[in-house]
Amino acid sequence: MADKVKQILAKPIQLADQVVKAADEATSMKQDCAELKSKTEKLAALLRQAARASSDLYERPTRRIIDDTEQVLEKALSLVVKYRANGIIKRVFTIIPAAAFRKMSSQLENSIGDVSWLLRVSASAEDRDDEYLGLPPIAANEPILCLIWEQVAILYTAGSLEHKSEAAASLVSLARDNDRYGKLIIEEGGVGPLLKLVKEGKPEGQENAARAIGLLGRDPESVEHMIHSGVCLVFAKILKEGPMKVQAVVAWAVSELAGNYPKCQDLFAQHNIIRLLVGHLAFETVQEHSKYTIVSKATSIHAVVVASNKTNNANANGSNNKVIDDEDKQYHSLIPHPMGNKTPSQMHNVVTNTMAMKVGTKPVQKQGNVINQGTDVKSNGQDNNVKQNHQSQHGLSNYGANTKGRELEDPATKAYMKAMAASALWHLAKGNSPICRSITESRALLCFAVLLEKGPEDVQYNSAMALMEITAVAEKDAELRRSAFKPNAPACKAVVDQLFRIIEKADSDLLIPCIKAVGNLARTFKATETRMIVPLVKLLDEREAEVSREASIALTKFACSDNYLHSDHSKAIISAGGAKHLVQLVYFGEQIVQLSALVLLCYIALHVPDSEDLAQAEVLTVLEWASKQSHMTQDETVDPLLQDAKSRLELYQSRGSRGFH
Repeated sequence: MADKVKQILAKPIQLADQVVKAADEATSMKQDCAELKSKTEKLAALLRQAARASSDLYERPTRRIIDDTEQVLEKALSLVVKYRANGIIKRVFTIIPAAAFRKMSSQLENSIGDVSWLLRVSASAEDRDDEYLGLPPIAANEPILCLIWEQVAILYTAGSLEHKSEAAASLVSLARDNDRYGKLIIEEGGVGPLLKLVKEGKPEGQENAARAIGLLGRDPESVEHMIHSGVCLVFAKILKEGPMKVQAVVAWAVSELAGNYPKCQDLFAQHNIIRLLVGHLAFETVQEHSKYTIVSKATSIHAVVVASNKTNNANANGSNNKVIDDEDKQYHSLIPHPMGNKTPSQMHNVVTNTMAMKVGTKPVQKQGNVINQGTDVKSNGQDNNVKQNHQSQHGLSNYGANTKGRELEDPATKAYMKAMAASALWHLAKGNSPICRSITESRALLCFAVLLEKGPEDVQYNSAMALMEITAVAEKDAELRRSAFKPNAPACKAVVDQLFRIIEKADSDLLIPCIKAVGNLARTFKATETRMIVPLVKLLDEREAEVSREASIALTKFACSDNYLHSDHSKAIISAGGAKHLVQLVYFGEQIVQLSALVLLCYIALHVPDSEDLAQAEVLTVLEWASKQSHMTQDETVDPLLQDAKSRLELYQSRGSRGFH
C-alpha cells in the first residue's frame, strides 16, 4: 500500500512546486500570488510528510483527500501562471476578479486542513494522546464519514489492541444504527482490519469485531465482499481454537451471513464450519461423533479390546447381533448425562441406547456401582481404565474444536454458545441438501432432541427451527429422508418424541416450527403410528389462525395423494374428529385458514369417500358451497382437486345421508 500512496502523492507534490515557482515569477498581483505561494508551500510540506509516512496512511481517505488536493493545485497553477511576464497584451486582456484569489486561498486552506487531519488520523492512538481530531473540511457535508474513517484508521494502524477493540465497538454502534453506515464501513475498507482483529485481537476486541462483521452482512453484496476478504477461514479458526465467548459471537455472525446470503452456505461448509458448530452443540449434550474424533494411541489399543469383547457379546446375544459400522468399531465410551443428573432421564437413556446401537453394544445398565456396556467391566483396574479413556476423549478434539478448559466456562456462556451454534446450523441447513446430510450424519439430531427437552428457551427455539429446515429439505430429498429419518432409528425417534411432546402441550413458542417439522416428516410415519395425527387435529379446534393453518398444512401432507399411506392417514384424521373441525374452518375460519382447511378436506373426501363421518358432517354440501366462492377457486391447483373430491363424494354418498329427506 505504501507504493500506491507514494504514486498518489507524486503528482500533487509536483503541482505544488510548480505553483510556488509560478508565484515567484509573477509580475503583477504579487501580494495575492505571494499569499497563494505561502499556503502552497505549507501544503507541499504536509504532502512530503505524508509521502514519508506512506506506509502508515489509511488508503481510502488518502485517495479521496489527495484527489481533491490535486484538483485545487491545478486550479491554483492555472490562476498564478496568468500573472507571469508573458507580454503586456496578455496582461491587459486578462481580467481576473479579486474574489478568485480569495476563493483559491480558501480552497488551499481546506486542503491544508484535510492533509493535516489525514496525518493525525493515520498516527497510532498512542501518538495522538487521545487528542480530538476534529472534522476535516472534506467531510463537512458528511460528518459520519469522518467518524468511520477515524475508527477504521485505528484498526489499520499499529496501535494497542485496546484502542482497536474500542474502534470495533464504535463501528458496531454505527452499523447497528443505520444500514447506510454499514455500507460506508464496507466501502471505506473496514472489513479487512475487522477480520484481522477477529483473528489476532484480545477476546473483547475479537467479540466486537465479529459482531461488527455480523451486522455488516445485511445484504448479498456485502456478504459476498466479506467472503472474498476471507471471513470463512477466519471464522473457522476461531470456532476451532478461540475463547467460547468469541466463538459464540462468531457463530451468531455465521447465522447472519448465511441467512442474508444463502449462496455462502457451501463456502462455510468447505471450511469445516458445519462440523465445528455441531461439535459446540454436542459439547456436554451427547457424546461427540466418532467420525470427527481424534483418537490417541491409548484409546486405539483399548478400542481393540472393546471391539473383541463386543464381537463375543454379539455372538452370545441374539438381540445384539448387528452389523457394526467400520468407523465406529474403534470408539467406546461411557456417556455422561448432559445436565449432570445422577439418575438417567428418559432422554438420557435414548441417547445412551443410540450410542450403544451405533457401535453394536448393549445399552448401559446400572448394577450397583458398576456400569456394564457390552464389555462387562467389573474389576476396579478395568473400570479406572474406562474412566481414564472417557476423560481423555472428553478433553480431545470435539468435532475438530479444542475443548481444553471449556468445562470451566460459566453456564450462561455455554448456553449462549449452544443457542448460537443451533442458530448457525439452522441458517446453514436451509434449502441445502449436502449440509443437511452432513448435519444428520453427525450427532446433531440427538443434540437437538436433548436440547428441545432440557435447553434454555433460545436454545430450544433455534433447535426447533433447525429441525424444521432440515426436515423441509428431507421432505424433498428422498435419499436424505431415508437415511436420516428412518422410523426405527433411535435418533429419529428421539426427535419425533420431542416434537410430539411440544405439539401435544400446545402452549409454546416452539409450536409452529414443530408442526412444520412433523408435516415435513409425514412420509416417514407408518400406517399404525397415528399418535402424531391426534394432537394435530386438536389444533384445528379454536386455535389461533396461524396455528390452525399450519396444522391443516401438516395434516394435508399426511393425507395428500403423494403420501403412499394417504388412505390410512385420512381415516386416522376422520377418527380423531377432524371432519367437523375442518367444516367449521372452511365455513367460518379466517381467510388464511380457509384455503388450507379446504384442501385437506378435499383430500380426505377423495381418499375416504364412503366415510359415514363425512356424510354426517355434510362435507359434500361444504364442498359445493366452496366451489361457488371465487376466492377459494381462483387457485389453479385447488379447483381441480375440489371438483374431483365432489365427484367422489357424489358417487358414494346418497342424498339421504346428506340430510335431504
